[in-house]
Amino acid sequence: MKSCSAIVHVGPAMGARFTEYTAEFEAGGELGETPAQRFIFVIEGKLKLETDGKSSELSARGYAYLPEGLPHRVKANQISRVAVIEKPYQPLPALDKPRLIISNEDAVSSHPLDDDPDVQVKCLLPDEMGFDFAVNTMVYQPGASLSMVEMHVMEHGLIMLEGGGIYRLGDSWYPVTAGDFIWMSPWCPQWFGALGKAPAKYLIYKDWNRHPLAPQR
Repeated sequence: MKSCSAIVHVGPAMGARFTEYTAEFEAGGELGETPAQRFIFVIEGKLKLETDGKSSELSARGYAYLPEGLPHRVKANQISRVAVIEKPYQPLPALDKPRLIISNEDAVSSHPLDDDPDVQVKCLLPDEMGFDFAVNTMVYQPGASLSMVEMHVMEHGLIMLEGGGIYRLGDSWYPVTAGDFIWMSPWCPQWFGALGKAPAKYLIYKDWNRHPLAPQR
């Protein structure tokens, strides 16, 4: 990195199978290279992304998925804060690697979770077998919550973007607000409820479309 600091939230040394960090750029700062696939989400500020001989600008809520091995350059036009997710890719036979995606959350349609209009989900990556992880944003109206305590084989990385609430992890309860990060390992019981007068919103990662017993790279 150049003129950029990484606040590492979780990584393989802690037991996770992915790395997630917040990159805090100074004006003109750059993100370093990675041998893994990479997902970036602009929390605030503005980035310039160069790849495949093209240049794209990403402003707040803009995001990009960069396949493993794709040369690229990420530079901040101004002071910026960006969520970054990196994970070694798990290929499947007879499947092409996933493609480059550059978009903005505002361009993605939302759908209610479990038919609850007060909990809206936006899927930022397509549900295609070539992709081995998913990244979504979820927005809860004040007082809305998950309909059940969930427990599953996927792990999560979650960063609060707006508002706040209460998160249940196992048998413990934690107040969370914008800027907080949670790593949920596989089979961790989890539940969230939004509190306050403003909606709560978070960005959430999960591994996806791969057998849980498949060898990890």
